Amino acid sequence: MTVLGRREFLAGAGTLAVSARSVFAAAQAARPGAVFPPSVRADFPSVALETYMNSAAMHPLGTFAARAIEQGLAYRLHGAGAGRADFGADRQQDLKKRYGQLIGATAGEIAYTANTSDGENIVVMGLDLPKRGGNIVIDELHFTTSLYMYKELEKKGVELRIVKHRNWAIDVNDMDRAIDRNTRLVSLALVSNVNGFMHDAKSVSALAHARGAYLFADIIQAVGAVPIDMRRLGIDFASAGTYKWLMGERGIGFLYVREDLQGTVLPTTRYGHRQVANFNRAELTWEPLPGAAKYETGGIGVLLAACVSEGIDYVQKLGLDRIRAHARQLTDRLQKELPPLGYKPLTPRGTETPILAFELKDAAATARALQSGNVAGTIIANENRLRLSVSVFNTHEDVDRVVNVLGGRRNSELGISRN
Repeated sequence: MTVLGRREFLAGAGTLAVSARSVFAAAQAARPGAVFPPSVRADFPSVALETYMNSAAMHPLGTFAARAIEQGLAYRLHGAGAGRADFGADRQQDLKKRYGQLIGATAGEIAYTANTSDGENIVVMGLDLPKRGGNIVIDELHFTTSLYMYKELEKKGVELRIVKHRNWAIDVNDMDRAIDRNTRLVSLALVSNVNGFMHDAKSVSALAHARGAYLFADIIQAVGAVPIDMRRLGIDFASAGTYKWLMGERGIGFLYVREDLQGTVLPTTRYGHRQVANFNRAELTWEPLPGAAKYETGGIGVLLAACVSEGIDYVQKLGLDRIRAHARQLTDRLQKELPPLGYKPLTPRGTETPILAFELKDAAATARALQSGNVAGTIIANENRLRLSVSVFNTHEDVDRVVNVLGGRRNSELGISRN
């Protein structure tokens, strides 16, 4: 195993970036109607190594995010100086503000968490659903953690209602039938990791609120990929990690709690120094910090925070409207060109997300084809499902490659070397 030093790593990343610019610049520039210039692809050096259609699993690291981590490490190694500063309290608060702006929330409605599931656990445990009784409504396109968690709560006496999909979409009318006056919480993935389906959250929240329930949304596959607004959609609680469409890293996330629900509907169930100020050790007194800070405990991963801070800047610089326009060009092609090759679409047409799923007749054969063709996607073998997802660095040439590989073209025809 070869271990690269910091300079070697950065030099290698730079070489990949230059390679990406030279290899893909002409092709993308020649494509009419391209939304982004070739420099965007070059900001993600690892995609020069393969046809990467797997950002719904983990987004490639951008050079901008790597620089933020490098600067944070330099500060830890050498202290403050030119280009070296800690990602301290002011920058952490500013990051909450900018993340809030991305989802239509205030900084005071945002808390730091470890990941998406951590945030949902804070909500579920704070609501103390087993004690309150009633039922919880979810759907079968929800994330694995949520399905598992609510099934475990069912053992503690909570009634669980799971809405089934109809042709890989969740019908609002089915949610309507499931939600009643005894529903305490409706939990959904705003954009499903299963197939990219996007809930009509505004309609679901209206149903929930009319019957006295609250709405939680897992938004990790939505934020940074599609425009969202907590207030417009009527979402009460939401959580997200940062390593997908926010282009950050694993190990840090955000929890949104609507301001008027903080400390009342959702009390604090965990305790830590990040919740208080002016702590007096002798008298054991303190001042509670306002806002969603009451859901935080100890220190956060500041290098990870610096990383996603740059990711949010990058997303905002590109613009969500342009990100969507770019993704739409590519997903429309995949939806059109893969079904004739035998891949049945499992994502409803017109879905406005960068995630697509297709049914497989032979998961093992498809996995071999993707590996041989140097294409990265996600195969869920036991469900015979292929998931492909596109991001800002993907091109029409990537779609060509995927279509050709899944269509059975030989490596020699595609110019793929396995040396």
